[in-house]
Amino acid sequence: MASTEDRRQAATGCCPPSSGRSLSDADAATLSHTYAALADPVRLKLLSLIAASGELCSCDLQEPLAKSQPTISHHTKVLVEAGLIVGDKRGRWVYWRVEPTRAVLVRQLLRCATS
Repeated sequence: MASTEDRRQAATGCCPPSSGRSLSDADAATLSHTYAALADPVRLKLLSLIAASGELCSCDLQEPLAKSQPTISHHTKVLVEAGLIVGDKRGRWVYWRVEPTRAVLVRQLLRCATS
């Protein structure tokens, strides 16, 4: 004999309620901001170059990205605001690396992108 819940699901065509934990509003906003930053192909490639190198100077990004320095600065700013990279200014150049607290996430994202 079907339970009341089974009959309700059959009648409404609805799925059972999720038993998993949903994202908090703050976590959803952070994750959304991260994905928005990565939704651009230039930023995704830029992040992969930095992650593969460990640390990379802004001057070394122009050739592989085929973009001007102002364009690269714009894209690095978006990645910084999303908390994915950090930079150290040395002289006139900035050296970029993956934000240490987000390194695992970045590795997972890039691994999924290349699988």
